[in-house]
Amino acid sequence: MRRTVLAGLCGAALAGSVLAAPGAAGADTRTHRPDRDPRWQLTDSGTDARFRGLAAVSRDTAWAAGTGGTVLRTSDGGESWREVSPPGAADLEFRDIEAFDGRRAVVLAIGEGEASRVLRTEDGGATWTESFRNTDARAFYDCMTFFDRRHGLAVSDPVDGRFRILSTADGGRSWRVLPSAGMPAAQEGEAGFAASGQCLVSSGPRDVWLATGGAARARVLHSADRGQTWTATDAPVPAGDPARGVFGLAFRDRTHGIAVGGDYRAGQASPKAAAVTRDGGRHWGPADRPPPAYRSGVTWFPHSRSTALAVGPTGTDVTTDGGRSWRTVDTGSYDTVDCARDRGCWAAGEKGRIARLRGH
Repeated sequence: MRRTVLAGLCGAALAGSVLAAPGAAGADTRTHRPDRDPRWQLTDSGTDARFRGLAAVSRDTAWAAGTGGTVLRTSDGGESWREVSPPGAADLEFRDIEAFDGRRAVVLAIGEGEASRVLRTEDGGATWTESFRNTDARAFYDCMTFFDRRHGLAVSDPVDGRFRILSTADGGRSWRVLPSAGMPAAQEGEAGFAASGQCLVSSGPRDVWLATGGAARARVLHSADRGQTWTATDAPVPAGDPARGVFGLAFRDRTHGIAVGGDYRAGQASPKAAAVTRDGGRHWGPADRPPPAYRSGVTWFPHSRSTALAVGPTGTDVTTDGGRSWRTVDTGSYDTVDCARDRGCWAAGEKGRIARLRGH
């Protein structure tokens, strides 16, 4: 999202994928059940970059991408982080990273025109190849998602009145812009939020959802054919202002989803900051007891039909009833959260904060 009002969110006016005592290192690592009292344990990332891009591969392996062109990777559960940033990327703002394993990952840089880029590594970040550079000054890419190791999409804010979709069929080695005929018209001022790498998410081989904000109504767009055609549905979260809308989505299958968001500005109320769907996004209903403030990231706990985590600058919330009710379990600041299939869960955010869910 490219508004100057988003300076705080998007890093100097630039609008991140496969819980230790609140905000403190050296936390209690006793066994916890995530559906009762999740706790984050902070790790030492060795940097003060802000990480909005996060990819959980396993309990041991994760990638984080953030400001100053920074990319980090751990293979020992966060005991140590290796900086594997692409050379010459210090001026780039990484906001999303998708990892296939500990060696292969794709990272998205956001911004107007050529600032929007995609880079890929196949050797754990030792070397990087730029596979896409945006040459349209009107485009501004926000997020990306992969259906499998080959097929993925990235989304740009509207160009010529419609969101622009970028597609890859070779694991991010090459990209092409999809035709826009199947995309509904955007609202005035509508855009995506590059806040957590979760404004574009997928589930299964073909279904993908796009979260929007900044307009009169917050919406979630859905495609069942890998981005060729889309339908749009209003989401009952705060809207009507450039700083409000849906910031993050999570689907545990092609029907059950959670949306989080609100008003990202500090001190602004965000009532009804979460919504749920049980029909693939055709209808969204407000959470009965939503998080108490703006939340930018959300993820389902693996192999659970009812437990999910949501994060934001003022804390972490957990739901154990599929998103209908939430309770705060941590007050530390995080922008994004992700869980791997082996229940390895990670969170990341400002000032180099990266944490791992321990003892589950």
